[in-house]
Amino acid sequence: MSMYGRDPWGGPLEISHADSATDDDRSRNLDIDRAALSRTLDETQQSWLLAGPGDQGKKKKKYVDLGCLIVSRKLFFWVIGVVLGAAVFAGLVSAIVMAVPKKHKPPTPPDNYTVALHKALMFFNAQRSGPIPKHNNVSWRSNSGMKDGLSDPAFKRSLVGGFYDAGDAIKFNFPASFAMTMLSWSVIEYSAKYQAAGELGHVKEIIKWGADYLLKTFNSSANTIDRIAAQVGTGSMPKGSTTPNDHYCWMRPEDMDYPRPVTECHACSDLAAEMAASLASASIVFKDNKAYSKKLVHGATTLFQFSRDQRGRYSVGGSDASGFYNSTGYWDEFVWGGAWMYLATGNTSYLALATNNKLAKHAGAFWGGPDYGVLSWDNKLAGAQVLLSRLRLFLSPGYPYEEILSTFHNQTNIIMCSYLPIFKSFNRTKGGLIQLNHGRPQPLQYVVNAAFLASLYSDYLEAADTPGWYCGPNFYTTAVLRNFAKTQINYILGKNPRKMSYLVGFGAKYPKHVHHRGASIPHNKVKYNCKGGWKWRDSKKPNPNTIVGAMVAGPDRHDGFKDVRSNYNYTEPTLAGNAGLVAALISLSGFETASGVDKNTMFSAVPPMFPSPPPPPAPWKP
Repeated sequence: MSMYGRDPWGGPLEISHADSATDDDRSRNLDIDRAALSRTLDETQQSWLLAGPGDQGKKKKKYVDLGCLIVSRKLFFWVIGVVLGAAVFAGLVSAIVMAVPKKHKPPTPPDNYTVALHKALMFFNAQRSGPIPKHNNVSWRSNSGMKDGLSDPAFKRSLVGGFYDAGDAIKFNFPASFAMTMLSWSVIEYSAKYQAAGELGHVKEIIKWGADYLLKTFNSSANTIDRIAAQVGTGSMPKGSTTPNDHYCWMRPEDMDYPRPVTECHACSDLAAEMAASLASASIVFKDNKAYSKKLVHGATTLFQFSRDQRGRYSVGGSDASGFYNSTGYWDEFVWGGAWMYLATGNTSYLALATNNKLAKHAGAFWGGPDYGVLSWDNKLAGAQVLLSRLRLFLSPGYPYEEILSTFHNQTNIIMCSYLPIFKSFNRTKGGLIQLNHGRPQPLQYVVNAAFLASLYSDYLEAADTPGWYCGPNFYTTAVLRNFAKTQINYILGKNPRKMSYLVGFGAKYPKHVHHRGASIPHNKVKYNCKGGWKWRDSKKPNPNTIVGAMVAGPDRHDGFKDVRSNYNYTEPTLAGNAGLVAALISLSGFETASGVDKNTMFSAVPPMFPSPPPPPAPWKP
């Protein structure tokens, strides 16, 4: 008998009595199954169960569990062996390579601008007055002017130190201060380049030598003063005069025995403001020496206040200085000095003064003229315009300074346009030298300043991610501006019709009859008196001492040059001229490998132009 039931999967289910078992049988079978399932099989038994039909008797593979990967033990040890073998081989190769003598690639020789820079800085060593350091490296110079100031019965204070101005032994504070300002400006912008050239310590030592002397020329510890020592020595020679002085006598500085009077001024805004600019810029150079920097800032503050309180030109009234370094005004020094005072102190009252519209008008910012854009020891307006354009490009102080800063920026662009050959603001010699002083003698001191401003401004534009500037409707790249600077400096270094370098000691051909007392008299321990040195002044022989790094006054407007000692319009070097040359050379040196200007050091004393954002709110508390 069979019985049919419903299969839940859809088919019939047949239950046979023959195949059925009692409950006891089923229970017994279940117990046996449970025991079999609970028993653990060894590895061999597991392999029997898992092996295929032809796998019986084969040797079992061994594996290595690496955590994230299981690999054959044989493969694992093979890989380890290969890695260790490769490591040993690499070590042997490295040892052999290290043992082979290396051929070092010679360092890249410095470019001409860097070579010229080393020499141009040496000129300042040759011009030192006072106790000469042992490392001065000018063998024919020694201590001189050791009684300056003290020997003047009306002054009776030490003015030992500083620099002689040119080929004589007069110390003119007006051009010397400008020279130190230019050097400081170049160090602030290009300290990394100076460091790369190995000259940073040297140029800072030169600046400090000049700054220390300037601090002696007034009561630098006071807050207010009523006078400044403007000059040591005299050069005026009235017709027929035989009075010994720095121009009548031709003597080595070490042998001077004639009177060296001190000239003081009581109303000299131009001189005081330029001296303030010099000390203020030096304070940024020496910002890491906080005590010395603070001393310089204090002295600059005192000087600038004096320049504003006691108005007047230092060279007025037919003074001795008027025949050599006559100042045409002091308004440009107010703008120039005010800008440097702001950068050295962060005091916005100085910025307000430097950007005063009336002050700029008095300085000649809006009327142009034949000398517009010509930076010199007399007129600093072009320098101030470039310096304040820097402020706008990098800090953008906004209201209330933006209007005049924008004007200065536009004027700087116009000045840069005037330097280009396509514009006829200035003539050029057939050899390509720009005539910034309109054909008058001693042109190179103006040329080097223009080259520095052009090269510097091109670096400003590049640092501000600006590829160039407009001259009217025409756009010119920064490369055009830099090329102007290069052509002018290259002319000075020998790329001119005469194939002569106007930097003494640079190149194969340079002036040998430099108008310079110390260089023209033999260093033979013989003291030549006032007129005893005239034979060396008038000698046709080359100077016995080479004044390395001196940039002479330069050629005439026809590219002509007379290497004659008695003609200072061709062969006399000056502090101000060499300072501009140094600044131009450092700006051009190592251009392909060196970085541009240092954007931040100039503003190290300037506080944030805008208020700090408010602090975040306190965390919420339930």
